[in-house]
Amino acid sequence: MKFVGLLLAAGSATRFGSDKLQHALPHGVAIAVQAARHLKAGVSRVVAVVRPDGARTARALAAEGCEVVVCDRAAEGMGASLACAARAAGAADGYLVALGDMPFVRPSTIGAVRDALAAGAALAAPYFRARRGHPVGFAGSFRAELETLSGDEGAKRLLDAHAARLVKVPVGDPGVIRDIDRPSDLAPPVAV
Repeated sequence: MKFVGLLLAAGSATRFGSDKLQHALPHGVAIAVQAARHLKAGVSRVVAVVRPDGARTARALAAEGCEVVVCDRAAEGMGASLACAARAAGAADGYLVALGDMPFVRPSTIGAVRDALAAGAALAAPYFRARRGHPVGFAGSFRAELETLSGDEGAKRLLDAHAARLVKVPVGDPGVIRDIDRPSDLAPPVAV
């Protein structure tokens, strides 16, 4: 089956204070690059969306083997970026939507979401301690709806409208709910 990873790396990072996607993690790899590497471990093709002034991120992601698309409407929000990625990806059996500021999602989790789609799920998402995380998987039949998204909610409205069709994939991976918005988010999580 043909699955495409859609890596959304076109946010403005205003709360971080600098280009968070280029910020190095403790082992020296940039946040967006780490997210791309984990996504590529689960799907062979990744389309990464960057904003018009994201040339540095675009080069780094292209070096990782991602197909990079510049979204001229990225400032409109995540929905516009996701629509841009879906249009660039074209037809597929399924799409895994991942965020460039979520570098801690384990490749095994990405594989589990992909496998749920391959088993026939219309929608699939990892759940850690009853919280939905990323990446979110969409069957290929959602392509047209993904291509028309707009605004800053991403695919939330689409997920809400089809909630009964969502397969919850339980994972022991706290990375699915750990995004990087501020420098303090890079601190090791406190055990609960």
